[in-house]
Amino acid sequence: MLRVENLSFSYGKIQAVRDVSFEVKKGEIMAIIGSNGAGKSSLLKCIAGLLKPQTGQIYMEGEALEAVAYKTVEKGICLIPEGRWIFSNLTVEENLILGGYTSKAVSQGIERSYDMFPRLGERRGQRAGTLSGGEQQMLAIARGLMSNPKVLLLDEPSLGLAPLIVNDIMKIIQDTNKAGVSVLLVEQNARKALGIAHHACVLKQGTIVKEGRGAELASDESILAEYLGKDSKLLKAGAGK
Repeated sequence: MLRVENLSFSYGKIQAVRDVSFEVKKGEIMAIIGSNGAGKSSLLKCIAGLLKPQTGQIYMEGEALEAVAYKTVEKGICLIPEGRWIFSNLTVEENLILGGYTSKAVSQGIERSYDMFPRLGERRGQRAGTLSGGEQQMLAIARGLMSNPKVLLLDEPSLGLAPLIVNDIMKIIQDTNKAGVSVLLVEQNARKALGIAHHACVLKQGTIVKEGRGAELASDESILAEYLGKDSKLLKAGAGK
């Protein structure tokens, strides 16, 4: 579905992404985990056409993509950015309409959004900036789905949300995937990301240092120690009882 080959990107002399290659297969959730400053967001912005890589190429269904954001959306890739970036002074429904600017079925997309997110339907005329953090994240995802993407890029969807709301968002991501949308998930909450990912990779200083099935990386001792916290061994032991 989506293939990244030998991608590199720099901010001046600062190398953010170094020779990265991976694939997101049709119908799967692919997670990218890593610490702050690892290059995760820069990588997603390159794929979405917001940044132009210095080297490498991105392919969507075998076709090379131009580094132009609206053309990337037209090819079936949509980015839900870190921090959500909703239009706070517009209503929920106006945000959805803007998300569907490339779609020929905006009305159907809006009704689908309200079916998927009933709370948004209840607040369709409410200004987006007055929604809770979890509701804003739901709106950001719903707005992205308005373009009918084949691949959804999600950048830190759990950021700043309460644990119970994070669980809701992860369930929404899984439901979106089951509906036929491939997902590339960048997430600092490694435990949650690996828990729903079919495949995953670890980005460190702009380079992929490990990759494999989500369950395999979740049980990798080095991943447990570095990304899942000091109590992860106890949690892992308890899970096996």
